[in-house]
Order: sequence, then C-alpha cells, then structure tokens
Amino acid sequence: MNVKQIIPMVLLASVPVVAGAQTPLKSGIDLTNLDNSVRAADDFYQYACGGWMKNNPLPAAYSRFGSFDQLGQDNNKRINMLLTDLLDKTYAKGTTEQKLSDFYRLAMDSVRRNKDGVKPLMPLINEIEKAKKIEALRELQLKYATFGYGMPLGLSFGADEKNAKMNILNVYQGGMSLGQKEYYLDNDSATAAIRDAYKKHIVRMFGLFGFDNDAAHKKMQHIMKIETALAKVSKSRTELRDVEANYNKMTLSEFETKYPNVRLTKTMNADGVKTDCFRELVVGQPDFVAGADKLLATVTADELRAYMEWNAILSAAGYLSDEVQAADFDFFGKTMSGRKEDYPRWKRATSQVERQMGEALGKMYVERYFPASSKERMEKLVKNLQVALAERIKAQDWMSDTTKQSALDKLSSFYVKIGYPDTWKDMSGLQINPELSYYENVQNCRKFWSDWNNDYRAGKPVDNKEWFMTPQTVNAYYNPTTNEICFPAGILQVPFFNPEADDAFNYGAIGVVIGHEMTHGFDDQGRHYDKNGNMTDWWTESDGKNFAARADKYADFFSSIKVLPDLNANGKFTLGENLADHGGLQVAFQAYKNATKDAVPAVVDGLTGDQRFFIAYAGVWAGNITEKEIRSRTKSDPHSLGRWRVNGALPHIDMWYEAFGVKEGDKLFIPKSERLQLW
Repeated sequence: MNVKQIIPMVLLASVPVVAGAQTPLKSGIDLTNLDNSVRAADDFYQYACGGWMKNNPLPAAYSRFGSFDQLGQDNNKRINMLLTDLLDKTYAKGTTEQKLSDFYRLAMDSVRRNKDGVKPLMPLINEIEKAKKIEALRELQLKYATFGYGMPLGLSFGADEKNAKMNILNVYQGGMSLGQKEYYLDNDSATAAIRDAYKKHIVRMFGLFGFDNDAAHKKMQHIMKIETALAKVSKSRTELRDVEANYNKMTLSEFETKYPNVRLTKTMNADGVKTDCFRELVVGQPDFVAGADKLLATVTADELRAYMEWNAILSAAGYLSDEVQAADFDFFGKTMSGRKEDYPRWKRATSQVERQMGEALGKMYVERYFPASSKERMEKLVKNLQVALAERIKAQDWMSDTTKQSALDKLSSFYVKIGYPDTWKDMSGLQINPELSYYENVQNCRKFWSDWNNDYRAGKPVDNKEWFMTPQTVNAYYNPTTNEICFPAGILQVPFFNPEADDAFNYGAIGVVIGHEMTHGFDDQGRHYDKNGNMTDWWTESDGKNFAARADKYADFFSSIKVLPDLNANGKFTLGENLADHGGLQVAFQAYKNATKDAVPAVVDGLTGDQRFFIAYAGVWAGNITEKEIRSRTKSDPHSLGRWRVNGALPHIDMWYEAFGVKEGDKLFIPKSERLQLW
C-alpha cells in the first residue's frame, strides 16, 4: 500500500479499549470535513470528504494534496526541524551529525550552486563527448558502471522468488525516462502533447549544458529513437503484475549466449561484484532483454553518446543550479503532473537528504517522536486483525479446506514490523565532504549505497530484518518474499491513528491499513507466494480458478469507471490494491466488531460507531488533484484514485449499506447479488 499535526508522542491504545477510562475517548471525526449537502448513499466520497476538500484547496506546489499528503507535509516539517537543530553546533568529522548537517547545508546553499551552475557535471559530459567511437563509450560505461549511463536494463540483487532465503541477481526492463511505454506509443491527444513537450524539454536541457540548438535537436532525436525502441519491446505495467511470467531463471552462461551485447559479466565485475555471485540469475522480461540486446548491437556512437549524456543530466538536474532545477520542474512537475510551482527549497533539501541518509534521520525521528512502548501496543492491534482475517478465511465457501489451511498457515507466519528496525544500517563508511559540490556528494552517496547493496546481498542470504522504508515514512507495505507486513512510525498518526479516538475511528482508519497489507498476502500477486516467501502454487486447481473468476470481476468493475470523461480506470493494473482495499475493509470491520462486542460505541454527533468507521476510512483518501495528475496516475499508479478507493470499494461492502441505510434507487446502490466478494 502506497499510501506513502505535530504529536509529541504517539500512543497506540490496546484493543479493545478499556471501558471506564478516566478520559472518555472521542469520536475522532471532524465534522467540518463532511459535506452534509450530499447524501452518503449518492456520493460517499463527497459526503465524507467534501468539507475537507473545500477547506484545503490544492496548493500550487502539489499535483495532488490530500489528508494523507497533509500528514506527509507535517512529517516533513518534523524532519526538517531535526536537520535545522543540527546546524546550531559543530561536530567531529565522520559522525552522523556531521554528515547530516553538512549535507543539508550543501542542499540549502543556493548561492554556491547557482555560482557553480552546470560546472559539477561538465567533466563527465566532456568525457563522454570526447569518446568518439562506440568502443570508447562502452569503456566509459564500465568505468561508471555504478550509475548505469546508457544501460537500458535494471540490475539488482534481491530475494530469489523461488528460493526466498537467498538473494539473486535480477535483470529487468528499464531505460525509458518517462517510465511507461504508453508515453512513447499512445497517440491520444493528451499523451501526444506530453511526448511533444518531452522532446522540447530534451532540447532545452542540452542547451543549458552548452550545446547549440542544432546539436541539441540531434541529441533529442537519438534519445527518442532509443527510448521508443525500448518502449516497443517493453511490457506494460499491467503485464508486469504477472509474477510467474516475470520469473525466468537461467545460468550466467545461458544469459551471455542469448544476450551477448548486454555485457553482463563485464558490467557487474566493473561494479565490484564477483562473477561467482551471479552464476544464476532471474530475467524478468526476456523479450525486452532480447530487444535491448539487439539495440545495443546496432546503436551508433552518436546515439549512445546522447543517451548516456541524457541519463547523466537527468540524474544531476535536482542537484545543480536553480536554472537547471527549474527547467526540470517545468516538464516533470508542470507538464506531467499539473503542478503550478515547485516545493520550497527547504522541503526539496529535506527530501534529498532523506533520500541518501533516511535511516540516520529515522533513528533521530523515533527517539523524539515515537516511544518504544508504542510498538507493543500496535502489535496487539495487528494480532486482532490477524484473528479477524483468519475468521474471514474460514468462512469462505469457495475455498477448500486444504487451501484454507495453507492460507491460515501463511497468515500465522506473517512477520510483523512496527515503527522502526531493531538494528540500524551502518553508515560509518559514508563520507560527506563540504569541500566538494553538492552534486559530487550525492554521487558519492549513490556509490556508497550501490556498494552497500552489493556487499549486503550479492551471494548472501536474505536478511528478513531489513526494512524497505524509513521509520518516518508515511506508508506501509507487504513484502511477499519475506511474508512481512511493515508499518513505519510515520503512518501511526492522524488521520490513520488517533490516540484520543475510540475503536470505531481507529479500526476504520489504521485498522483498514493493517487489513489492507495483510490482504496483499492473498491478492492476485501475493497469493502466488507461500508462508516461507517462495513462489509456489499452494492452491488447489479449483480454488485457483475460483479466485481468478472472482478477481476478474473486480478488474472489470474498476475498468468501467470513468476517471475523466475520456479516460477509464485500469482495473487490471489496480487489481491488487483494489482487492486489498476490499479485504482490508472486511477484515477491519470484523475486528472492530470483535473488539466492541461487549461495549457498543456510543452515538456521537449523530453518528453511530459503524458510520464513523466508514467515515474514518474515507477520510484517509480526502484530497484534491489536477487533471494531469489523474492521467499520470492512471498510467503509473497501481492504486485507484482516492475517490474510487471510496466510491468504488464501499458499494461492495454489505455493512456499509446497513450503516447508512443505502437502498435501491440510491446512486451508489448495487444489488446484493452483484456485489463483489472475495474475503
């Protein structure tokens, strides 16, 4: 779940809430967030979130801003406070405090960056320009193997999905600066306009680095030729959801025979990885690798040179002068997303420091804002959700007892991570040198983390204690290969969790988040992995067919939704998240009922506990968004838009009908026989 008020200490209440507490718990619902001019049964999203959206118009720097983003913004201020507090002192060289404070100063020093202009990147650009022959360019690719200039493939070590205790080299499609193949191949007016703007952006950026207009246009044509060729052999993001199709194991010898122009062994060795660490590997998309191999065999020196330079420019743009940063924002911020202005420098700087030293900041964050005692209380809440999901699994009449038992075994084996890691990554080898430019320090950080990842994973067992989000992240995730659910400290705040609110609110908000992540273990992707994280088919044949038949109906339903007059949602692409939303709602509601069976929540402000449960859920997704961002997310985001995580999900939840008296004739009404059911 990519969900990516200052509360000095977040306390998670044990569940169920103890009756007769000295301070009565509140409803948690802010009535000003509602829009009572709209009937809940006709447009629940507007009813539950309309007041919030009216009172929180879209800021100019955002393409989407919701209650979720508001929490992220507040959290960003906390993190910035940690950084600015460090500036008051001087620290010994090599300490975490020295690295963070010097790095942040470099990020904020616009005077120095503007004075340097594009100078920090020019030695690399000039080096690439001087390489006139293809052989010389390929030698430069090896020299800078860590950064992947001109490499149209992704290379990384991660868990072997069919031997999940061990890491393995994964090779997968990449190389497209716009991310998705549709931006290069679709010809609807909106996409074509973005493609035309992208071409102009390439020309503009090369101009900033000293190339005349003719040279910049030629560079653009070479780049578009390469990226369009890659788009033609790429899988769509919907196709990438097929985990079985994207697992193709082979030996290194087989890979080198099939794809000799990738020069995999030379590239990995140049990046410091010994050949013995990747004698076997997994190819995600063989057709793409074959297409990329053919492209690499025929690419000219001029084409490869332009492509390498473009990779370098894009990776540097956010760390150079204001002029370069502004040009980059004009396209990726304004044109792609519809943002009107960039974030202020302090916010960009904070995010950039987090990107390189996020866990170091996370350690400081939890020491100040998240006490260790909260972990235990959150773990109790998670266990209540596990009980509820087990009850839901046992109740399904479409699953055999054999598959149910395997599902229950997997559920009981969930590895739960709450708040922050038990051990912190060692960053003692990371150097921040204030004598170097900001960009040079960023490159040193990238090199450090690349080497760290290779040393930590190449040829090594998987460490299931590693976290894939920093503690301050406003998000949560499920990882199938470790069968883990993770809830960082950053998300355990309003609107997800309110320590002063009762169970109705908290189960509707953080409870659904927990249930959502648990359900990912049994969605269209997660169901392919067993309790040990291995990709195996633990379903009976008939149960697998029953699941697919039910899941297909979710895909069809969401694909029928018009997110814009000329644009439908992609239900197949968002299937996993929609299944997780549905399951999360079902499981959290059952857990809420279990927790309150002896003390029914009171009616507060005219709202029953059941009503507040669903309003709390909807409130998590309150937000305003630009049309451009709607188009962008429909192509790139596996989550449905906030409006449809509410108005698309709730009409399939029977308890929602009962809570709000929804009946035939209401706009959101769906006949019971047509409501989607899985968990």
